[in-house]
Amino acid sequence: MRRLALPDEILMKVEKPARYIGGEYNSVMKDKDKVDVRFCMCFPDVYEIGMSHLGIQILYDMFNRREDTWCERVYSPWPDLDAEMREHDIPLFALESQDPIKDFDFLGITLQYEMCYTNILQVLDLAGIPLRTRDRKKGDTLVIGGGPCSYNPEPIADFFDIFYMGEGEVSYDALLELYKVYKHSDMTREEFLIKVSNIPGLYVPELYEVTYKEDGTIASFAPRFEDVPATITKTVVMDHSKVSYPEKPVVSFMKLTQDRVVLEIMRGCIRGCRFCQAGMIYRPTRPKDVNLLKGYAEKMLASTGHEEITFSSLSSSDYEELPELTDCLIEKMDNEHVNISLPSLRIDAFSLDVMSKIQDVKKSSLTFAPEAGTQRLRNVINKGLTKENIMDGALKAFKGGWDKVKLYFMMGLPTETYDDIAGIADLSEEITELFFANIPREERNGRVMVTASASYFVPKPFTPFQWAPMIRPEEFVKRAYFVKDRFRAEKNHKSLKFQYHEADITILEGLLARGDRKLCDVIYDVYKAGQIFDAWTEFFKKENWDNAMAKHGLDIDFYTYRDRNVDEILPWDFIDIGVTRKFLEREWENAQNEKVTPNCRQQCSGCGAARFGGGVCFENKN
Repeated sequence: MRRLALPDEILMKVEKPARYIGGEYNSVMKDKDKVDVRFCMCFPDVYEIGMSHLGIQILYDMFNRREDTWCERVYSPWPDLDAEMREHDIPLFALESQDPIKDFDFLGITLQYEMCYTNILQVLDLAGIPLRTRDRKKGDTLVIGGGPCSYNPEPIADFFDIFYMGEGEVSYDALLELYKVYKHSDMTREEFLIKVSNIPGLYVPELYEVTYKEDGTIASFAPRFEDVPATITKTVVMDHSKVSYPEKPVVSFMKLTQDRVVLEIMRGCIRGCRFCQAGMIYRPTRPKDVNLLKGYAEKMLASTGHEEITFSSLSSSDYEELPELTDCLIEKMDNEHVNISLPSLRIDAFSLDVMSKIQDVKKSSLTFAPEAGTQRLRNVINKGLTKENIMDGALKAFKGGWDKVKLYFMMGLPTETYDDIAGIADLSEEITELFFANIPREERNGRVMVTASASYFVPKPFTPFQWAPMIRPEEFVKRAYFVKDRFRAEKNHKSLKFQYHEADITILEGLLARGDRKLCDVIYDVYKAGQIFDAWTEFFKKENWDNAMAKHGLDIDFYTYRDRNVDEILPWDFIDIGVTRKFLEREWENAQNEKVTPNCRQQCSGCGAARFGGGVCFENKN
């Protein structure tokens, strides 16, 4: 029998022990004595969230296809187990083998959300890995980070040996082959890391030096050695038919946040929303072959027993083979009672037709993302959505039998005025009026309900808004109350609901999103104060962040509320995502002039992503 790392008496004391026992269906077991590389993938949040992450599933499958490598998984222990492990001196362990993480060659950490940064230190600390890379030596577990937050790795640079910029299918094989040479030779750690820095997409922070001006901005950022590249270019998979995809995903014993088969249909997005980091860093748009997807769907459902399948992409409606794929799956899945979920759809006639087919028993709510309350501000953010589009989509939805609509907005966007946020309530009211004016009383299933949610806008690296200031939290709350009062005053207020996000956590997200290396000491001190799971309201303590910032003489205003000059060196400027800085500067200017940029299929805007040699940049140009 497999030995568990946790004794029964501890498993019985913690909430949801299934988080820690491993042994899930389709998890991969190997003989550790017959592999040369042991790699542990980590999502630094609770198991239910981490298990829902597609990126880890892809890499887990890819690594385990190698005969010389065994990839396992670990997630952040919930605070109840965290306390038990510290009290009983139990090292953090991987789910499959239940072996300590410090026995592994690599710990790969997915960087999905800035508010998980203290959890990264929790994982390293419980694993017994020195927290800072400068304290590690040859033979210690190598810590590598990847994911969207790695596109500004500087606030956590001290804790990682390597960052991976781009898509993992490209350079990991080269890294593992180099590591095997390093492991079985007298190559020093520094020599190894210099060689690593020359593999496409790999960034080794300790090989670079940052200097600062008196005003706190960056004066220079440069490699410490001649044979280390000054720029890191992201890696991109251009042919998805030639890379692996997990046909046998791990099936949990417990309910997950996303408990379903996930079918990735496309990477990238054509839309060019100026607030959206993913839309810039994942360019160019690259669809997967529809016949390949049909095969994956069938195999994954058969290997998991899941009763739902969902599509993964930034904008599913822009996948040109979507009608063929959905019709095929609807026909196949109908007899097998499998549900199909279609997120990221633009609400148009086709989308509503498809949703009518897959939600024929009970119609759930439909989601629109206008993002801004007025057309002026939607033009500023380049949303590519008109009021006419929104109203037309809502009317089609109401006539199709839906009576619940969710609307997503942001507040604090660049150039935003009170007229723009008043538009949130006005637009919501107009949608309810549309229902009452067009749906006869005898055809209504119940009261129409329009729920509007407003999040606090955070400018992200590699977007045209990376130079924009955030509004202050007290101003965000003031605007939220203003909108709430407008909702109460609307004629159909009983059919309207308004909710908004917490300000304090979002401000910290903004700090970490655009921060520099000076924040490494702040994160360290916050963790040492006992703080983990910052993303969870019940564990977040703003005072720990305030104290750490004050201790190191840092001002949150500098990172969040000031305007940045386009000539300023930004902490992430050494990374090349394909999209050029000139394009981002041009889009920042277009935003301030309320000028709309067409999407990639309408017209090429010369963003720079064409250099990768494929995808939407080359459609219909043969």
